[in-house]
Amino acid sequence: MDKTTLPATLVNSYVAALISVSEGVGIAASFVKTNTATGVKAPGSRAAAFIGIVGAPRHSTVALMADLPAFEAYVGAFTGGMIKPDVDDSMSMSVLGEMTNMISGRALIYADMEGLDITPPQLFSGSNIKLSPTVKANVKSFTLPFDVGQGRVYLVLSVY
Repeated sequence: MDKTTLPATLVNSYVAALISVSEGVGIAASFVKTNTATGVKAPGSRAAAFIGIVGAPRHSTVALMADLPAFEAYVGAFTGGMIKPDVDDSMSMSVLGEMTNMISGRALIYADMEGLDITPPQLFSGSNIKLSPTVKANVKSFTLPFDVGQGRVYLVLSVY
């Protein structure tokens, strides 16, 4: 695979992976293709998990950012209601990290690219979280929005 097809391959793989992982825990996630944006556009985000993708041919990052209704839906689905969704609770936040691990692992399998691996997730919470990707000619960033019940999650993919 050449470096020019890498962003499209990763975008398509991540879209399919997020939908698949969501369905696996009983959540319907729909990709809102008309709201796909270059750069980072994830308004209302309250919780985020950030993972690096390392290895040849390029390095990349992915952030999963969720508004409060989406965060609550995923924590409830992943834990069977055993953990109360709370962006200030490390157990609740770990759900988002594990979900990002699962999505990234599945996306890299779908992309069928040798030599790529993921880093452990970093977790962030707050009000209206913002992410500022590197602004360089060789960095392409995409925000992929998904409707999840009454909420929204965003996958922010930056390819270096």
